[in-house]
Amino acid sequence: IFSIVVFGSIINECYVNKDSQHPELLCIFNENESACSYGIAVGVIAFFGCIFFFVVDLYFQQISSVKDRKRAVLLDLGFSGFLAFLWFVAFCFLANQWQRTTLTRGFSQGADAARAAITFSFFSIIIWV
Repeated sequence: IFSIVVFGSIINECYVNKDSQHPELLCIFNENESACSYGIAVGVIAFFGCIFFFVVDLYFQQISSVKDRKRAVLLDLGFSGFLAFLWFVAFCFLANQWQRTTLTRGFSQGADAARAAITFSFFSIIIWV
């Protein structure tokens, strides 16, 4: 659920017009497209990873081989550790870019969504660990 909040808030409200003179959409995080792209990418990877491992957990009892069960558990553990690292990087990157952002009138409308993305990326570190 946290991954949906992160990539959903970035997609929906973190691309804004700087002012009425510039019609193109800019990323609210210091106008750095990489920050928005990274947050969206990690959120989508986490979402699909959760779906995959949910299905693996549903069929875990039907796995007859002990080696295959061990591989499934180790894959889940490794994926969780990897995503905890990705969320840590996302939190640091988004927080750093948000700190450098100067809020103009156009950017202030997406400020709550940016703060939500940063907050839920922090909570995602804890959840994945």
